[in-house]
Amino acid sequence: MLNEKLKNHNIILASASPRRQEFFKTLGLNFEIRLKPIAEDYPPRLRHFEISDYLAQLKALPFKGELKENDILITSDTIVWHNNKALGKPRNETDAFQIIKSLSNTTHEVITSVCFTTKTLEKTLNAITKVTFKNLTDEEISHYISTCKPFDKAGAYGIQEWIGQIGVTKIEGSYFNVMGLPTHIVYKTLNDIVNDL
Repeated sequence: MLNEKLKNHNIILASASPRRQEFFKTLGLNFEIRLKPIAEDYPPRLRHFEISDYLAQLKALPFKGELKENDILITSDTIVWHNNKALGKPRNETDAFQIIKSLSNTTHEVITSVCFTTKTLEKTLNAITKVTFKNLTDEEISHYISTCKPFDKAGAYGIQEWIGQIGVTKIEGSYFNVMGLPTHIVYKTLNDIVNDL
């Protein structure tokens, strides 16, 4: 349905994430993947969704000089916000253990920002989902890290994996946002962009 509206546009997904790519396929969108390396650094003064908004926009910068009239570039970034700080991807097993241990028996926020860029427009939106974990044992945390190796995931976990199945007791907001993409926002914004053109 949306793909028909977008037939005269070229959707570019700037993400190596297999989950985000799968979401685009599930939405029925034709898209191409273009990747440009970027250092995911942000000013320390930024807080909460300001961080993911900034990083999503930063990922769009290297593409700006090469976008054509019918291109729609989509970049995104996900962070986990807990105890007033951003939790990124773990550096190693010890770091992953400490991150998950800190999330145990508490509620945290998963924030994903999505930046839509064309030759004439840049629009950044974000979604926030609250996730509550049960009291995870050290054995459960170690088992998850050794079997799923969540080193490419913000907050050191994937909700769709074993730890989400056994550990998550409550979600407030979009489940798909926690997986890495607020698909409802992508769908609505692409519709809005096409309708405004």
